[in-house]
Amino acid sequence: MNVIRTLPLLVLALALSACAGKPARDSAPVSVEVAPAAAAAADVANTDAVPAEAGADTATEATQASTDPATAPVTGGTAPTNAEDDFAALYGGPAPTADGTEPTGAPYDPWEPFNRKVHSFNNVVDRAVARPLAVAYTNVVPRFARTGVSNFFSNLRAPVTITNQLLQGRPDDAWDSLGRFLMNSTLGIGGLFDPASKAMVPRRKEDFGQTLGTWGWRRSRYVELPFFGPRTVRDVFGLAGDMPLSPIRTIEEDKIRIGLQGLQLVDMRSQLLAVDDMRDNAVDEYSLVRDAWLQRRNYQIENDLRGKHARGKDDPDAPIPVDAMPMPNWGN
Repeated sequence: MNVIRTLPLLVLALALSACAGKPARDSAPVSVEVAPAAAAAADVANTDAVPAEAGADTATEATQASTDPATAPVTGGTAPTNAEDDFAALYGGPAPTADGTEPTGAPYDPWEPFNRKVHSFNNVVDRAVARPLAVAYTNVVPRFARTGVSNFFSNLRAPVTITNQLLQGRPDDAWDSLGRFLMNSTLGIGGLFDPASKAMVPRRKEDFGQTLGTWGWRRSRYVELPFFGPRTVRDVFGLAGDMPLSPIRTIEEDKIRIGLQGLQLVDMRSQLLAVDDMRDNAVDEYSLVRDAWLQRRNYQIENDLRGKHARGKDDPDAPIPVDAMPMPNWGN
């Protein structure tokens, strides 16, 4: 039964939520020291007099430095870390906080020691199993066939997306997603082709974690799960909410269900091969992955809160869905 299958995830989510209620000593924002105005005035008074030309040149250089982001002095009391430099080089700006606000402090990651251990475990599994399979998949399977596989699994996600769009109060988007699903399932031969995109029907990806975010659960602790990867406590509840809506998990035959889930995981991993070099060369790969994932997740939730005409294009890099992870069929 689907209800019984969701119990392990619900228990895990409740445990994480209970731990999240405990105050974290390292989650307080970093204080910024401000020099007293009297001390600054004293320093100015004690400086030696300089020629007028030198003073004018110094003022000009200060004005240029204040307007040039590349030469402006770093404020806030501390210089950016190596991980923050890597993130800025990849994404063109500093990493945001976990609640989607401006980057004024560290991400909300009070469980970092535990998360780093899980991240190391996930990296071992990825480099030993997932990455080699993805490389072999891209070398053996032609591009048009891989595109068909991606379209097929994207089409199967439609029931989850439609339900969450309705829960978010977006019936127009749900109607578009339903039309897209019907068009691709029929004219697209079960979703292998994507005629809906040629008909300018927007592609959307929604899950229950995003729905909880639009309902008000904006700030949530970062946590990395074994095999599932980056998440927040909010998104752990989202996994349990999406599980009953998964078409793949309704397949009773274990060989067919696990085979489809394995193919979906390999297809998803093959789409991330382009960023492997960046991750391998990062000074702090854990911080880079965490900050990039939180930025994408916050963008997805912020985008859901905008009006239909103001809403931007969906970020295609969604978390690993629960229907892509081979799990026992409890209750059967």
